Amino acid sequence: MVDSMIIKLRLFQVDSLKDKRQIVKSIIERLRGRYNISISELGGHELYNYSEIGIACISNDAAVIDSVFNGVINFIDNDYRVEIVEIDR
Repeated sequence: MVDSMIIKLRLFQVDSLKDKRQIVKSIIERLRGRYNISISELGGHELYNYSEIGIACISNDAAVIDSVFNGVINFIDNDYRVEIVEIDR
């Protein structure tokens, strides 16, 4: 079973695209290391205070995927540098 979601983020305390890239890259790398997921920035490349992150997970159990996605959402939600604006599952 394969499932995916897109998380739209608002970034705080960002004054440049360089600051944004640093925050988004940090979140992506930490999530990739903690959860066995495929993850990439999909949109908002030209906006310094907005980003869209796409996440995919493969498992033979839907409950495992739900658990991983809930963990990802909680992880991002606890990062003070960003706010989740929307989640498309």
